[in-house]
Amino acid sequence: MDNNLIKDDDLFNQFDVIEEKIENLIEINRKMEEENSSLNSKVVRLENELREKTEAEIVYKEQKVQVNLKIDSLLNKLNNFQ
Repeated sequence: MDNNLIKDDDLFNQFDVIEEKIENLIEINRKMEEENSSLNSKVVRLENELREKTEAEIVYKEQKVQVNLKIDSLLNKLNNFQ
């Protein structure tokens, strides 16, 4: 009978170990979900920044073309004046 008690104690100890491992896994999963959420937010923010910078670059290139056209026009006027 004492032998059965020892086996029962071992069984309960194994349950405790399993429960602890499950709790650890749950905590790891929670932390990973938080990190994933944070990384997803960062991706959205970086995508928005990239879109804004791309749009700004397009505007800059358009302005550069306009400035170059204006310079060419003024140089032509100057050349025709002389």
